[in-house]
Parts: sequence; C-alpha cells; structure tokens
Amino acid sequence: MSNLACDVLIIGAGPAGLAAACTAAQSGQSVLMLDDNPNPGGQIWRDGPGVMLPVLAQQYRQAVGALNNVTLLNAVKIVAHCGRQQILYEGAVGSGLVDYQRLILCCGARELLLPFPGWTLPGVTGAGGLQAQIKQGLQIKGERVAIAGSGPLLLAVADSVTKAGGDVVLLAEQTSARRLAGFASGLWRWPTKLHQSLTLLHRRYRPDSYVLAALGGQRLEAVRVQQGRRVAMLPCDRLACGFGLVANIELAMHLGCRISNHRVAVDEWQQTSVPQIYAAGDCTGVGGSELALAEGAIAGYAATGNMEQAQALMGQRDKWRHFAGAVERTFMLNPALKALAMSDTLLCRCEDVPLGQVCEFSGWSAAKLGSRCGMGACQGKICATAARHLFGWPLVAPRIPLTPARTETLARLGRTESDG
Repeated sequence: MSNLACDVLIIGAGPAGLAAACTAAQSGQSVLMLDDNPNPGGQIWRDGPGVMLPVLAQQYRQAVGALNNVTLLNAVKIVAHCGRQQILYEGAVGSGLVDYQRLILCCGARELLLPFPGWTLPGVTGAGGLQAQIKQGLQIKGERVAIAGSGPLLLAVADSVTKAGGDVVLLAEQTSARRLAGFASGLWRWPTKLHQSLTLLHRRYRPDSYVLAALGGQRLEAVRVQQGRRVAMLPCDRLACGFGLVANIELAMHLGCRISNHRVAVDEWQQTSVPQIYAAGDCTGVGGSELALAEGAIAGYAATGNMEQAQALMGQRDKWRHFAGAVERTFMLNPALKALAMSDTLLCRCEDVPLGQVCEFSGWSAAKLGSRCGMGACQGKICATAARHLFGWPLVAPRIPLTPARTETLARLGRTESDG
C-alpha cells in the first residue's frame, strides 16, 4: 500500500461516517474513509449473506459510492497516529500512511461483556456478536436461544434470531419493570421508536431478570437465571448476553482528545478538544443510528467550513440526544451484576486470567504487569472494559500499536517516528 493524502479523513464507515462523508463531499474537498469491516455500514448496518439491508442503509451506501471525491478503504485497521496529522493503517496485503487536514472520528461502540460463571463455554456469545454471526450466515434454525443483558439491542437480536428460525426461550432484561414503564410512557416523543418498539415486542421478554450462570460440560446446556426473587433453570443451546454498549475511545485518547464520562467530548460543532479533529456517532455517546446520522452530517459540514448547514441540523441532533439520554437512564446497570463472577471465573479469556488474580490490583496497568491480563488478541478491549466497570478503575491511555500488527508495519511505524 502507498502513502495517501486527503483534505478530510474519516475513521469508520457506519451511519455517522457515511453521513459525514456525504456532507463533507459537498464542499468539493477530497474525502478518504477508513473502515475495519469488509463493507460499509458499521455494526448497525452490517452486511452479509443473511442480511436484507434497510432502505436507508442502501441509500447512504449508494450516495457515498457515487461521489467521485470520496474514497473508501475497507478491511483496514488503525495502527497509530504518527504526528504531523498522519495516520498509519494496515490492510490484508500491506500498510499505508494517510496525511490529512481534518479528521473525523466515527469509531462507534462495542458491547460491554461482564464475566459470570460459564461465560466462556462454547455456545455463549455477546448479544450483538450473535446477531453479527447470523448476518454472516450462521445457521441456528431450531436452536433454543436465551438472550440476556440490557438495552434495546436485546429486542433487535431476538428479532434476528426468530427470523433465522431460532427459538427464543428467554429474553432477560436486567432493568426494572418500573423503569421500563416510565420509558415506554415517554416514547410518544419519538414516534418512529414507539412504532419500532411495538414491532419488536416479544412474549419471552422478562424485566428484573439476569443470568447467574451458564451451565454445561463441553458446551452450553442450560442457564440459571434470576427472575425477580425467583431463580430458574432453563435448557438452551445458545446464550447471547450483552450489557449495553461502550464507546470506542482508544484512538481519540491516543490523539489527545478530551474524554468525558467515558466518551469523546465534543462541542456544538462536533469538534473535539484537539483542533482539526471532530467526532460523531457512538464514540461521543451511544444513541442509535438516528443520532449518529445527525452528528455525522454536522461534523462533515463543520469540518469543511459549512457552518450554516451544520447549524440547521442541530435541532434534529438535540431531539435524538434526548432519546439517548432516556435510554441511558432507563437501562443503567444493576450493581448486583458486579457480584456475578467468582474468583475462579475468567476475566481475560485471551490469556486465561481469573478474576481472583487481578481483583487485588490498584489499576489496569498493575493488573497487566502482574497477570498478563489484556495482553492477548483483543488487547484488553473486553477484559479492560469489564474491569473498569467491576472495580471502578480509571481510564488508562492506550499504547501503540493500537491493534496487533505485522512486523513490517511496526517497522514502518518505527521509521516514521524516527523521521519525526
């Protein structure tokens, strides 16, 4: 791969990134998008053999594809920021450097996975992870699937399972029925969400419920579930469990952007604390595709100096920020979830590090030094986030490379740093 240059560089091609590309391109400036998925759309509009993309997703993909001043590079990952407004990335066949004038971060979010006994058994996945597998063609026809955790994503996963021929035997939502009723009573403010919630209602939906343990020998056979004051045992073939989403902020931290409440802090123009760097979508706070589209469009306009058009979209953004706030308050996690894991429950699955081996450390850096926790393939994206929730540890600045990279890519990084 060769060196590239652009006026506007967008990291991430989910709804926020696609919207940012469309509005930034109106200026006539050159726009480059880098995304780690094989196709644009992010997690929410993930493509695959088992997918019928929403009309809106198709429209955005077609719109970006028709723009001759927008270039999209798929299946690449960000390795480091090299200074002088330069990004090092790696693809399947090599690496490359991008020189940019303005940068828009649309890095999205990932699932929060909390450890509990049996969560590493074959057959147990993240809720969004199972949905992604189904979109990629996983066959689950006739399988009994339990879904548990928190947030609206659970309903979408249940819908995907049902459409794929799976049998949803449980849909356990940890938040209380009282909170859910309050949330539902206010949905009239967002008619599209009200309609969506009615279409996704499921007869197996149970509030005040969460998985205590996954049970089985060689693979998952059953789950033990807290349902209100009652504990139940339920046979199943799969368990999809996710406790909401957390913003992907590692690149923003590496760039020196201010982080507030575990998300990238931005002003009214979606600009971060670092000049020439903007951010939009779930990395600035999880809020769904509608909010991501509005924020991305504002960021694209603002990054190219079109402030009037950006300002015209702020009312729409505020509307969806209010919805995001309502979701966040409704699905706050029950403190009881912090006590599910035992001392011998694995926290770091990559390096087989149990919870008891790290709980006495004072923070993440000490835990890594003393246990190898977070030293595996995911580079702590799962276990560090879980540990932060369980122990209240502060954020630690990421180290480069931001993702495992080939030797030749690291050598290129070394040369770039020495040149600087």
